[in-house]
Amino acid sequence: LVDWATGVVGDLGLPGIFLLMAPESAGIPIPSEATMLFAGFNVYKGEYSLFAAVATGTIANVVGSWILYAVGYYGRTEVLLKHGRKIHITPERIAQADRWFEKYGSWAVFFSRMLPIVRTFISLPAGVARMPFWKFTIFTFLGCLPWILMLTLIGREAGANWEDWQSKLHYVDYAAVVLIVGTVAYFAIRWFKNRNTPTAAVGQAGGSEADAPGAPPLP
Repeated sequence: LVDWATGVVGDLGLPGIFLLMAPESAGIPIPSEATMLFAGFNVYKGEYSLFAAVATGTIANVVGSWILYAVGYYGRTEVLLKHGRKIHITPERIAQADRWFEKYGSWAVFFSRMLPIVRTFISLPAGVARMPFWKFTIFTFLGCLPWILMLTLIGREAGANWEDWQSKLHYVDYAAVVLIVGTVAYFAIRWFKNRNTPTAAVGQAGGSEADAPGAPPLP
């Protein structure tokens, strides 16, 4: 995939960046690291400007995110659950993105775009939740921009050594996995410890038994 991605960018230039980064944001496992690092290398060689590379990659990511957003919005999640493994979209990854969106809401769209793995699939729960389209688009653009700028700058500064940098960036993926797994484990342990703890207020809407007329005062 890395060889193929760099070949597309090398042969097609800016259109090649767009053709790779759009499906990457739609859930197709095309490595954005290889694409944008090699684009940065081309910036280093003077084939196009840093602005052009970053703008193309960011806009392509936004366009690709619209696809998964539409899938979630129009209720076709079951299609991905049934056939997603053919393109490496697993139920576990979809569930992971769902948890992020439920916990952090709109900000999940922004922050997750700067995290490996989660960044690709967060558009799906945003669509399911019917997040306003233009709000989704703005948060996606703002979240994609730093990630793509970082990769392109690294590729430009690394110059001819961009391949070495590309392989080292896999450690970022590992760190993200550890962070996500650790967070899930923390909340799972907390839930397990508190699962039998009675709620502090019973029947907030209708009032508790102790609030009934004639009930003895609480100590």
